[in-house]
Amino acid sequence: MNLNLDFSFYNWDLLSNFVLNGLYFSLMLTIVATLGGIFFGTILALMRLSGKKWLDTPAAIYVNGMRSIPLVMVILWFFLLVPLLIGRPIGAEVSAVITFVAFEAAYFSEIMRAGIQSIARGQVHAGQALGMTYGQNMKLVVLPQAFRNMLPVLLTQTIILFQDTSLVYAIGAYDMLKGFEVAGKNFGRPIEAYLAAAVVYFVMCYALSWLVKRLHKKIAIIR
Repeated sequence: MNLNLDFSFYNWDLLSNFVLNGLYFSLMLTIVATLGGIFFGTILALMRLSGKKWLDTPAAIYVNGMRSIPLVMVILWFFLLVPLLIGRPIGAEVSAVITFVAFEAAYFSEIMRAGIQSIARGQVHAGQALGMTYGQNMKLVVLPQAFRNMLPVLLTQTIILFQDTSLVYAIGAYDMLKGFEVAGKNFGRPIEAYLAAAVVYFVMCYALSWLVKRLHKKIAIIR
């Protein structure tokens, strides 16, 4: 079978008109979801490590519940059901941002919890001996070390998150994959467009993975 592939229709004007806008949204969604996921994930992790059942139980239910549901289903549920509850549409892009932050918080929570638990208890006890409160101990002693230990894992999860941004295609948000699709339809080259999208995703994610591996080696040397 002869596919007659032709990538000559791709040029800078085409990229700037179709793909770059989608790439901007994909990167923005990745950054916002990462920062929001780490922030709320840290809160969830501290709740689970608090030793108080009224904090641990709801956090555990949320984290385990989110991690048990495919992301695309969460995206669709939020996009379709929330407008029915509030009585007005919220838009695909806004829906994607909220969904990704809420979903990634569950995954970052487990990373944060493992990182916090990796810190030797002796350092926690030393902080307590100095008269630090629980919050001061976490802020000044535990979390700075935990973040350094977790940095490679956090960045790896961010790369996975970037790949997952292509799922917003399901609700019509204009991400990078959508940009390639629109370009392929407009120029009658959908196969070439999807192949080009796969190459771009691969190159970006492979380069980021290589940087994370280098960073992991440097952190290991510091240790």
